[in-house]
Amino acid sequence: GVPWCFFSSEHGYRLESGPHTTTQGTFFLRRLPSPSLFGAAADLVRLQAQFQSSARLRLQFTDPKKQQFEVPHDHIGPFSGPATSDPKYRLKFQENPFGIQVIRASTGKVIFDTTIGPLVFSEQFLQISTRIPSSNVYGLGEHLHRSFRHDLHWKTWPLFSRHAAPSANLAGVHAFFLCLEDNSGASMGVFLMNSNAMEVALTPAPAVTFRTIGGILDFYIFLGDTPEQVVQEYVQFIGLPALPPYWALGFQLSHRSYGSLDEVKAVVERNRAIGLPYDVQYTDIDAMDGCKDFTYDKIKFHDLPNFREFLNAAEQKFVIVLPMADGSPYRTFERGQEKRVWVNESDGVTPLIGEARPGQVVFPDFSNPVCVEWWEQEFQRFHELIPYDGIWIDMNEAASFIPGSTRGCTDSTWNFPPYTPRVADWPLFRRSLCLDAVQSWGRQYDVHSLYGHSMALATLRALGRLSPGRRSFLVSGSTFAGSGRLGGHWLGDNAATWDHLRWATPALLEFGLFGIPYVGAAICGSLGAAPEELCRRWMQLGAFYPLARNHNHESSTPQDPAAFGANSVLVNSSRHYLSIRYHLLPYLYSLFYRAHTRGDTVARPLLHEFYAEEATWDVNGQFLWGPGLLITPVLEPGVEVISAYIPDAVWYEYESGSRLWMRKQWTHLYLPADKLGLHLRGGHIFPVQHPATTTAASRRNPMGLIVALDENQEATGELFWDDGESAGETATLSVAHNNFSEPHGLEFQELRVLGLWQAPLAITVMSSDATVPSPHNLTYDAATQVAIVQGLRLRLGQSYSLHWTLGTRDSDRFDCHPAEGASRESCEHLGCIWNENTSGIRVPYCHYNGSDNGYSASDIRYSPTGATATVTLERRGHASTTAATTPIETLGLEVTFHMDHLLQFKIYDSATQRYEVPVPLSLPGTPQASVQRRLYDVTIQERPFGVQVRRRSSGTVIWDSQLPTFTFSDQFLQISTHLPAPFVFGFGETEHDAFRHNLDWHTWGMFTRDQPPGYKLNSYGFQPFYMGLEKDGNAHGVLLLNSNAMDVTFQPTPALTYRTVGGILDFYLVLGPTPEEVVQEYTELVGRPVMPAYWALGFQLCRYGYENDAEIAQLVNDMNRAQIPLDVQYADIDYMERQLDFTLSPRFQGLPELVQRIQSNGMRFILILGGKVRNELRPHPGDDVIPKRDFKTLYLGQKKLKLRIKRQLIFEFQDPAISANETNYPAYDRGVQQDVFIKWPDSDDLVYAKVWPDLPNVVVNDSLDWDTQVELYRAFAAMPDFFRNSTKDWWAQEIAEVYENPRNSSLSIKFDGLWIDMNEPSSFVHGTIGGCRDRNLNFPPYMPQLGSRSEGLSFKTVCMEGQQQLPDGSPVRHYDVHNLYGWAQTKPTLDILRNLTGERGIVVTRSTFPSSGRWAGHWLGDNTAAWNQLDKSIIGMMEFSLFGISYSGADICGFFGEPSYELCARWMELGAFYPYSRNHNGNKRQDPVAWNSTFADLSRAVLQLRYRLLPHLYTLMLQAHVRGSTVDEEVGFRRQFQNFPAPLGHINLHVRGGHILPQQLPANNTWFR
Repeated sequence: GVPWCFFSSEHGYRLESGPHTTTQGTFFLRRLPSPSLFGAAADLVRLQAQFQSSARLRLQFTDPKKQQFEVPHDHIGPFSGPATSDPKYRLKFQENPFGIQVIRASTGKVIFDTTIGPLVFSEQFLQISTRIPSSNVYGLGEHLHRSFRHDLHWKTWPLFSRHAAPSANLAGVHAFFLCLEDNSGASMGVFLMNSNAMEVALTPAPAVTFRTIGGILDFYIFLGDTPEQVVQEYVQFIGLPALPPYWALGFQLSHRSYGSLDEVKAVVERNRAIGLPYDVQYTDIDAMDGCKDFTYDKIKFHDLPNFREFLNAAEQKFVIVLPMADGSPYRTFERGQEKRVWVNESDGVTPLIGEARPGQVVFPDFSNPVCVEWWEQEFQRFHELIPYDGIWIDMNEAASFIPGSTRGCTDSTWNFPPYTPRVADWPLFRRSLCLDAVQSWGRQYDVHSLYGHSMALATLRALGRLSPGRRSFLVSGSTFAGSGRLGGHWLGDNAATWDHLRWATPALLEFGLFGIPYVGAAICGSLGAAPEELCRRWMQLGAFYPLARNHNHESSTPQDPAAFGANSVLVNSSRHYLSIRYHLLPYLYSLFYRAHTRGDTVARPLLHEFYAEEATWDVNGQFLWGPGLLITPVLEPGVEVISAYIPDAVWYEYESGSRLWMRKQWTHLYLPADKLGLHLRGGHIFPVQHPATTTAASRRNPMGLIVALDENQEATGELFWDDGESAGETATLSVAHNNFSEPHGLEFQELRVLGLWQAPLAITVMSSDATVPSPHNLTYDAATQVAIVQGLRLRLGQSYSLHWTLGTRDSDRFDCHPAEGASRESCEHLGCIWNENTSGIRVPYCHYNGSDNGYSASDIRYSPTGATATVTLERRGHASTTAATTPIETLGLEVTFHMDHLLQFKIYDSATQRYEVPVPLSLPGTPQASVQRRLYDVTIQERPFGVQVRRRSSGTVIWDSQLPTFTFSDQFLQISTHLPAPFVFGFGETEHDAFRHNLDWHTWGMFTRDQPPGYKLNSYGFQPFYMGLEKDGNAHGVLLLNSNAMDVTFQPTPALTYRTVGGILDFYLVLGPTPEEVVQEYTELVGRPVMPAYWALGFQLCRYGYENDAEIAQLVNDMNRAQIPLDVQYADIDYMERQLDFTLSPRFQGLPELVQRIQSNGMRFILILGGKVRNELRPHPGDDVIPKRDFKTLYLGQKKLKLRIKRQLIFEFQDPAISANETNYPAYDRGVQQDVFIKWPDSDDLVYAKVWPDLPNVVVNDSLDWDTQVELYRAFAAMPDFFRNSTKDWWAQEIAEVYENPRNSSLSIKFDGLWIDMNEPSSFVHGTIGGCRDRNLNFPPYMPQLGSRSEGLSFKTVCMEGQQQLPDGSPVRHYDVHNLYGWAQTKPTLDILRNLTGERGIVVTRSTFPSSGRWAGHWLGDNTAAWNQLDKSIIGMMEFSLFGISYSGADICGFFGEPSYELCARWMELGAFYPYSRNHNGNKRQDPVAWNSTFADLSRAVLQLRYRLLPHLYTLMLQAHVRGSTVDEEVGFRRQFQNFPAPLGHINLHVRGGHILPQQLPANNTWFR
């Protein structure tokens, strides 16, 4: 594009004379000697510089010796005023060669500089170039521009009105461009008042060259502080836009080939039937008689005279088309012929004849006053025949289907000028009239591009005569500067392609610059058949075109919305967004009023509002309505995620009202098939009205306001309201004086406030300083910070004020003093609010005030794989009590988009390495999520800091932590999130009253402890995972990967708060979207559940209290005789001598033989290693703390390593602690030698606890209380550290010696499974022997709400300062890894089992952590024989299914206490369907043959049902192992609760339709399967 031929410095003119100042005046320029280019150049040129206003400068170049054509503009006349006294510009001249510079006075910047090239001035070739201040150039039309900002790389754009599909020079001519100078907003605009064919060349200098082939060079330069100001200056100069009638803002339908009026009516009816907001119906030329103006087809459209009445009856409007050409013979033509109103040939007498749709045609000369009168009369005649509401004028470029005329064009310099601009067609008259044709205004050569403008002038005058005092509806194809004063414009005959959808937006914005805000493209495309997806996306976007019309040609298929099907996505989407348009019409109408009175843009480029952000300078696919509504469409096929720019402001989603926490950056928006991006700008008030299907009906509906608050909780707005159709100033005055009388008694009834930081507790309506009774209803959503006031009665036109009382509702109180001992004094010391006036017993008195947490995010960086940010403590709003709770000032945030359904966000200390959980998760090596397919979007909220996660498909916010609770200190980390709905499941291990959590201020502690199930007592496992169900049925899951002691608080906001005493905040979210998929995705992350051996699904028996092996043998025989299925028999610690591992009591000498005997019958045997204390005492259900005298009841049925004898003996270790008081105990000695035990920090001293083994050579006095027995008789016990590699090897060796006894092979026990217990780890002394040494760790500054909270973290376990060692050798405090103790033991145990047996086997563990299910099953602990424990066992099983531990079950009939006959019978019925089905207790017998024959029959029947269904259960276990599916699920009865008969001996089982359940005939055990 770089020219090879260019001017030298010898060309041009020199300044000859003029004022001696740089102000306005007349200057003369003398031509320098040089060759002429295209015809003789003027020797002398006159330059007139007029300082017309402070922001407008005129530079006019003329030939003083010749009369040249000047545009006869109807609005712009000669300047008559005095020069401005305060210009924002000054001039500077270069004398030789001549050049002129326009300088911005405030900055000294040159904004217009013609010294870059010479002036060329001849009759038919005029050229001038100017350097401009930047490359940010917009405007110059009408063309099909692919981007709003011009490409200055040697691009040339011709200007010459032409009737053609969108491409180069089109119907309009607008020689105006705007240049944004820099990010200060300073802008300038240049307008060349010239109607001759021209071209504008853009070059990289940056510079602009104007070349025109006639007239004069008449420049107007406009200065503004912002781009919008420049447009206002320009539009006020050329003529402010017309204010369209209100109905013109409604949706419009048009099609060129309906074929008949019946078909038009059918289209109207079908779109009414779908409830489509729809105001205007067009008829095109097919309704005419031979396409002739002012006629109609009396056959196919015979009832057209009544069509307007048909539409008006439904409050719709009728618009007709009028092409500009007239054929003959018919009366309109004849009357025009009589009055000689046509454009003539070059002789000025003979009508020029061209060709158009009617055939041979003539062209009215609208510059002729006689023609205008004739045009008015024809309008009047036709309106009397065919009433209509508006006019669309078309083909007024003027267009002809033949070049020039039927007689051809003369070979003159007018038709073939010396230079032809680079127009799309050659010659210039290729699609129009001969250029030597004559009109009243002059030759077609000069006035061609004014033809459409002159026709619009005549048509507007005619319409005004038809409806005096009412605004006219006029849409024109061809336009010129100032045409917006007459009517609107549609963007021509575009194509039904994605390119034309994209390119329509730059054109829309350009016509805003040109002062024609009422503009729009043909929705869905005018040419060609629009695919459904294209039309759907175009309807979404077109709903926000100022002129919203769906139109296409005769060769195209129908594309009105209803044509795609009444229930189609297109119809639903179109109806939805058109309803939003109608809802916002008061706002849109007010924007048009601003355009009409001030020259504002309506469809506004982003750079007009956000010029300081360079990213907005080249945004092509987004635009604003006025300053406040951001519109982001989808412009590509097959796309649901788009890149969008979010300017630097507060933005709210239009539909949800929730804040968009992105700003001043590009981001990805998820916009599925039925969605468009709509965002409201904070700081603005939007007047709205309840939408109907027409604007007339809508205008009678209640009004409302959407108040979008900015960072300062402020917003302003305005409403212009009148009758919607009156012309003149009456409407303006009535509104301006605020005494407008609205005839329909309109009221503002709804107020929607977005971004309100606190809840409105009360609202008082005032008028004239008096309180107005108001029966309104007030709601507030704390998650979205949206307040809605409904039922207001604020009369339009009257003055009101609303007084708000803001505060914190009880449900929104976030506890500021969760520690014990809260008081007013301690609360206020923390900077919080103390309020004892609450609506509930658990509502905190001490709560935060507002949402600020003191932290802010900066340096936020998003990428396709995640995001990062720096989180800084700006304000220490809440006092800390210790250094351990002093907030860390600088934090890091990392967000990782691991998979389309999985994301992670981690908050950590960016300066100091903190403990992180050493649990490996299944994560891809690099993030695999796709921008297009991701199920979520993440926003980092800046101030106050928060993280927001939104589900793309529904827009539901599933995580939002921008709440006041966030803090991050060494020993107190707290974070809260709003919940999308009050449906939360999970968190454990704690006994819960219901599967779904009660959010009424309940707190649940999590810390592994040897604690039987009890209300709000933290038990054996640690599972910080929950599943949330959203209101629409979608589900998500959240894991906090943190192993420190914690609690979670639910509140009815709904919200939850995490508090933990160490580590970092490392969250993982899975998006489902179904509950089952949530579990599958979660177990994919933490590990799929282990696949148990088939025999492990059989029924199992165990009891602490067997007298001897003969009793066990008798039990097995009794079960076999009763033919009750039984696979596994246990022996408890009764068989041990002194409760010491690897010993055998004299009462159980026959046990090895018994094991062999029962295995020969296909059974399996589980043996326990460990000691117990016999107990007859029972805990009280619901006791918060078991009395010390009953303490021994907490340890029954524990510490078991199960080994399989022969085929499937399971050997059970009671607990991991190893006795240290033995003189010859190889396990302990080897452990010390191999350094496997937990130690005191920075010491080789072991941490000793007490558990089961007794001291050697003592006789236990069972009459003493439990604590005394522990003190006198229990041996010291060392705790293995299972993180150490050495411990794993030691553990393997000790278990291997049980399997293959190296000293006596006859004692070898060939186990097949292991049961590990008391691995919380448990201790019978609180802490260690001699007590703990670090109070700050054992009693941290914040003690989570655990059972026995006042006893500290070392209650029932070892001291928190105990030191362990990770596999990499780094030390770690037990304080941090306590909850991982059982987890660390589990995998090595399974590895050993499988290495020894070569089989799958089974491990059952009591203490669990996320991912424990990969290696083991779990039983629900030492429960109690009580009815409330029976039903809670179902809850526990379902929760452990969520946690990825499918093989779980409760002790059937209860471990503690003695069950009643009915309770045990019911429990046998239920327990037969536990995945892990075991009857186990610590008192008298409760096995199936211990009761009576009826009980035995009941047990046999239900267990045979289980065994019959074992193939199905085994398949479910496989699915859980492979896919992560749940085995236990909650079910209902066809979406309702149902009563079923349930006599004793009967359990209700139902098979779901559509499923096949594999079965097998049951036997006494699985060996016989």
